[in-house]
Amino acid sequence: MKLSPLYFALAALAAGSVTAKPLVIAHRGASGYLPEHTLEAKALAYAMKPDYIEQDVVMTKDDQLVVLHDHYLDRVTDVADKFPDRARADKRYYAIDFTLAEIKSLRVTEGFNIDDKGNKVAGFPNRFPMWKGDFTVPTLQEEIELIQGLNKTLGYDIGIYPEIKAPWFHRHEGKDISTAVLKVLKQYGYTNQESKVYLQCFDPIELKRINDELMPAMGMDLKLVQLLAYTDWNETMVYQGNTATPYDYDWFFKPGAMKKVATYAEGIGPWKPMLVDDKSTKDNLIVLPLMQEAKQAGLAVHPYTFRADPGRIAPYAENFAGMLDVFYNKVKVDGLFTDFPDKAVHFLSEQK
Repeated sequence: MKLSPLYFALAALAAGSVTAKPLVIAHRGASGYLPEHTLEAKALAYAMKPDYIEQDVVMTKDDQLVVLHDHYLDRVTDVADKFPDRARADKRYYAIDFTLAEIKSLRVTEGFNIDDKGNKVAGFPNRFPMWKGDFTVPTLQEEIELIQGLNKTLGYDIGIYPEIKAPWFHRHEGKDISTAVLKVLKQYGYTNQESKVYLQCFDPIELKRINDELMPAMGMDLKLVQLLAYTDWNETMVYQGNTATPYDYDWFFKPGAMKKVATYAEGIGPWKPMLVDDKSTKDNLIVLPLMQEAKQAGLAVHPYTFRADPGRIAPYAENFAGMLDVFYNKVKVDGLFTDFPDKAVHFLSEQK
C-alpha cells in the first residue's frame, strides 16, 4: 500500500508517545439496530459496552430538554398525522412548538424521507422496520438516569456525549438551550474535566460562550468538542434581525485554525472525509492536513459517522472492519462515532 508522507509523519509522532485506547462512541445509541435516540436504542448500545453514548438535545415549547437528532419532529415521528395543522411555513414540525406532553404522545420510528409520491421511505431500508414497536421520545434526564442506573447495577463507567442542537435557532426563539443543558449536567454530577462526559456543538460562537461565560459562571469545566461542518450544510446560521445566513466554516480548514479551536475546546468532531480524502484508494491513502494540525494543537479527534449499511463503506476499505482499521490504526483517531458500536468494540478487542 502506498501511503502519503503525512501518514509516516503521524506514525512517527504516535510512536513517540503512549496513546490511550481509542474510544467507541455509540452514535444516537445502537441506531444501526433500533430507532435512533430511543431509550431502547440506548439500552442496547449500553449492553455493547462502548465508552460513550451520544445524546442530541433540543428544547420543547415548555422548556424541557428532549433527545432528538433534529430540532424538528417529522423525520422520526408521526407528528404530521397527529398534529397536521402545526407545521410552520416550511412544512416542518418543530419540537420547540410542542409541549413535552404532546411530544410524548408521538410514536417514534426509524428515520424516513418523503418520496415524490408522498410515501414515507426508510432512510436505511435494512434497519429496524418502520412503525413496528412502541418507541417514544426520551428526555435528557431520562436518558442520563438510564445510563447512570446501568453504571450502578452493572459496574461499568460508560459516559455520555450530549450535543446541543442548533443553539442559534433556540436563542432566536427566545430559549437559552446551552444554559439549560449545563444545569442538567451539573444536576447529575457532570461538572469537571474528569467527568465522563464530552459536550459537543457545531456552533463555534456558542461553544466559545459555553467555555468563556457559562461554565465559569456555573463553576463547571467540561470537555468541549467542536463539531466541524462545511458552510453549505447550513449547520450553523447567524442572524441579523430575522435574516439568517450560514456561518462560514472555511477557516477551520486553514493553517493555524486548530490552535484557535484549542483555546476553547478539548477536541474536534470532523466528518470522516475531512480526515481521509474520499479520492483515497486501497493502495493510496490520502490523510488530509486537518489530522496533523489537530494533534499538534493537542486536540482529541472523534470523527463521524461510521456505518456498516450497504453503500456506506468508504472506497479505500474492503469492509466495515477495514474502514475502522484505517481510522483507528493508520490515521490514529482518538475515537469515533458509529451506529454499530458492537462492531467497533469487537474490532478493538481483537487488536493486539
